[in-house]
Amino acid sequence: MMYKAARRLGLVFFPAFDWAISPTHPEREERLLYTQDQVLEEGILDIDGIYEYRPRLAAVADVERVHVCVPDVMSRVTESHLIAAGGAIVAAEAVLKGEVDKAFAIVRPPGHHAMRIVHGARGFCNINIEAIMIEYIRRHYGKKRIAIVDTDCHHGDGSQDIYWHDPDTLYISLHQDGRTLYPGTGFLNEFGGPNAFGYNLNLPLPPETGEEGFLYALEHFILPVLADFKPDLVINSAGQDNHYTDPITNMRFSAQGYARLNDRLQPDIAVLEGGYSIEGALPYVNVGIILALAGLDYSGIREPDYSPAMVAQSPRVSDYIARLCDETYRAWQQRETLRAEYVRDKKEISRRRQIYYDTEGLMETQEETTLVCDTCGGLTWIDSRTDRGRHILAIFIPPDACPRCQEEGHALFERTSAGAYRDGIYLQNRVADQLLKK
Repeated sequence: MMYKAARRLGLVFFPAFDWAISPTHPEREERLLYTQDQVLEEGILDIDGIYEYRPRLAAVADVERVHVCVPDVMSRVTESHLIAAGGAIVAAEAVLKGEVDKAFAIVRPPGHHAMRIVHGARGFCNINIEAIMIEYIRRHYGKKRIAIVDTDCHHGDGSQDIYWHDPDTLYISLHQDGRTLYPGTGFLNEFGGPNAFGYNLNLPLPPETGEEGFLYALEHFILPVLADFKPDLVINSAGQDNHYTDPITNMRFSAQGYARLNDRLQPDIAVLEGGYSIEGALPYVNVGIILALAGLDYSGIREPDYSPAMVAQSPRVSDYIARLCDETYRAWQQRETLRAEYVRDKKEISRRRQIYYDTEGLMETQEETTLVCDTCGGLTWIDSRTDRGRHILAIFIPPDACPRCQEEGHALFERTSAGAYRDGIYLQNRVADQLLKK
């Protein structure tokens, strides 16, 4: 009997055979090889309406549209990173061209810990493949309101950083509380920059959150916020390390839960992020997501060791999540009032941060300043130093920049002496779609 998908679905696979942090590291090629075997065993690619696409290389310009890589892109990435980003772009193009209704990029290496400035790898991420895909979409298919729903167990601090000042991108992260897990961020008060205040939303869930908690957060927080925001596209940053068998996290989600989440969320594009239970979770979770996105029956997807006890949560956790969703949704509803209180009469707003590159063992200190602007995302500049002696200034003119922010950005670039910053001054001009360095 030939099955037919209710929705046309595009799949992109890229296991990155030639790249791993180490042969025994959780982030290695076997993460996707078991999934590919499961997809073939289940005959997924024989289903009418499910199509496989080949990835391609993302261009250096696609990366520079998102990142300032120090000293340059090719010193920070391998070909595998560019193919992972290119695979996400291929998935997006299949949807934007109308060839499929949904797409799922099952690729690695992951990307959601990579920030605007890249001095090296952090959280297994070198470049942010979802952000590269999103900005490719906007460059080639026009301005769009986009929502990212990040379901990785680790807070996507890189995606948060990239879209901190962008009111056209709603970033929602559902993750294990940062007091208990890397990278130690992702709390309610991380609400967005002065010109996008309220468009960065975090739900830090307690350890041992079960299926009930994740799906409650979806129904009582994520879906109502999306209904308010009315995005043109919904992207699922599809980390799978909330699974009850994952070796580096403490949550209780299952393949059925992931399938139900995607069935209700209905993202336009899903992009694989983390997930390190290579045999016990990923093959089943990925197949469940595929079936849910294609509108097919996923009720038979079960891990071999599954039992209801594996995904149960305590009443205490349930009560905590209900209060958390209520508090965060009320903050979302009051975002304009909260922004007015935050900005007041300020002309510019600064923040100082220390960013740890765990993969590199490197510490970066940033001094970031943003012009308060009621017209655009605002000019931002970052003085970035590392404990290995690198020192740069990065200036960011946003894609919707008003004339004032454009003029001040160019003036800052021109008047700042390169001698003051030993590793260069960068100007990322999104209006002109170019990255300059002196």
